[in-house]
Amino acid sequence: MEQEEHTLILSIEALEASIRHFTGCLSIYPRSERRKILNALHWSRKLHENQKRDSGEPYIIHPLKVAETLIEIKMDPPTIIGALLHDVLEDTDINRSNLEEEFGTEICALVDGVTKINDISIGKNTRKAISLRKMVWAMVEDIRVIIIKLADRLHNMSTLQYINNEQRRLNIARECLEIYAPMAGKIGMNTLKSDLEDFSLKYLKPDYYIEIKDFVILNKDARSRYLEAMKEQLLQAAAKARIKVTVEVRPKHFYSIYRKIKDRNKLLEEINDLLGMRVICESISDCYAMLGVVHQLWKPNEGFFKDYIARPKGNGYQSIHTTVFTSDEHAVEIQIRSKAMHETAEYGVAAHWAYKARKKPDQISPDELAVMKQLQVLKQQKQNIGEFLNVIKQDVLRNSIIVYTPKGEPIELPEGATSIDFAYCIHTDIGNQCMGAKANDTIIPLTRPLQNFQTIQILTSQKAHPHINWLKHVRSTRARSKIRAWLNRHETDIVIGRDIVAQKTPASLQSQKTLKKTARKSMQEVADKAKVGISMENQHNIQIKISRCCTPSPGDRIIGYISRGRGIIVHKNTCPNLKGIANLDERRVHVEWEAYTHKSVCRFIIR
Repeated sequence: MEQEEHTLILSIEALEASIRHFTGCLSIYPRSERRKILNALHWSRKLHENQKRDSGEPYIIHPLKVAETLIEIKMDPPTIIGALLHDVLEDTDINRSNLEEEFGTEICALVDGVTKINDISIGKNTRKAISLRKMVWAMVEDIRVIIIKLADRLHNMSTLQYINNEQRRLNIARECLEIYAPMAGKIGMNTLKSDLEDFSLKYLKPDYYIEIKDFVILNKDARSRYLEAMKEQLLQAAAKARIKVTVEVRPKHFYSIYRKIKDRNKLLEEINDLLGMRVICESISDCYAMLGVVHQLWKPNEGFFKDYIARPKGNGYQSIHTTVFTSDEHAVEIQIRSKAMHETAEYGVAAHWAYKARKKPDQISPDELAVMKQLQVLKQQKQNIGEFLNVIKQDVLRNSIIVYTPKGEPIELPEGATSIDFAYCIHTDIGNQCMGAKANDTIIPLTRPLQNFQTIQILTSQKAHPHINWLKHVRSTRARSKIRAWLNRHETDIVIGRDIVAQKTPASLQSQKTLKKTARKSMQEVADKAKVGISMENQHNIQIKISRCCTPSPGDRIIGYISRGRGIIVHKNTCPNLKGIANLDERRVHVEWEAYTHKSVCRFIIR
């Protein structure tokens, strides 16, 4: 009993200390705004009074930490209030009307935007997907919704060790790496993105995390001394050139080191650019002058130069990147940017909301973000929840490239996208009529992957039209859906579903009449239209199922046959159970794996 009382006293003392610290952080806001924020804190504390986190701490600690993260980047008072209240609709008895009456429409909308759907009548995965879509649409209306959510996720990840269920920890970490870290990058909040990635790596790849952490700590002093000597050289050269600069030595985040190991297929000991330097200048002209100074000091690596000042990223990021070789052939990355660019690089669009800070010329506004433009277009399209998730993961949050129209307008496309993707991004008719493309005034194949910063021109003809093989080369969901739509309307011997291409050719069918009759009956008996299938004769769905007896996987030789009521069943061609299937020759369908290079996804082609 005494131990419980002692623990309770310590808990109360810790809470009061957290509140005092939080109150001290509010000094950047005027007294009238501080009163509103503290009122929200009082309200939230009272509502969460009897709730505890998995760590055993009073629940109010969580909203406090989320709000503190946002105060550090000087977000405006409504965002801080929204952070303090972000869980009240989800975890207390308060409803929207109560919240709106007390704090107004603006803050109510922010809180509602981050509140999950709590409909137990639908499955858990569907509920999570619908909650994500709700939050994304709220983000389109007010980007501060996602900024609150990212700060919320950051604190959750920092306390993930207190969740006892290992599978739940892994699921949360995977979702963070697939959804929230990329989203932070898309809105330019790179520091937060890196922190989320590092936390995810800690749980998803613990062996790599520990190895990288130990290696970085072990060699930290030697690398720091090395870069400090470089920094001194650079400052002396800048002073001689009469350029005022600040130079920072920065460690690479663990996840970025992990990606270098995987992408370059190297051992950790072989990665020598674990630290970098950042040069912060007074103006854009100084940035380019410093580039010259850097290249006079050290030999540049020609393949590792990027000018994101002249051509910014879609999230507003601007900086010059150059990798140089030192006298002993060490490779060091150096970034050069202005002060305003540095603010945007660290905090992204949050810099636009920084309290008391007017938007500077180098800073991006929410409407200018490439991801916001993508989401605004996506919101206008009527898609089911499965299609929405596919677009978010494959188009919006994937690694991307920036290419330009002949007029210089930047277009963001998924990594590996082709001129066909570009054409459909501009307009459906341009995609349907494209016959060729130029990259930087040079003719290129339509199916060649585009490179960062190319200027793309599409050549069209009214006689041109989409081809079935385009589906193997496009990477954007928009292009894929538009090509399928055109083929379904205009090609009588080809039918296209979400993931499957089907081509009806008499040469590959033993008995076309029998097959069509069996297929039609089978499709009428298929009840589950939610599963991936192909649309035949624009009427019904036919499923494709992997046989459980031999479980073929990509690369295996396979055959398929029409099964009444179950669609097309696919077996290995060596499966002994094939011998027991009646009328196999009449019901057989030629199937192949379609190699899809991104993430080794495989699909069927049925001819």
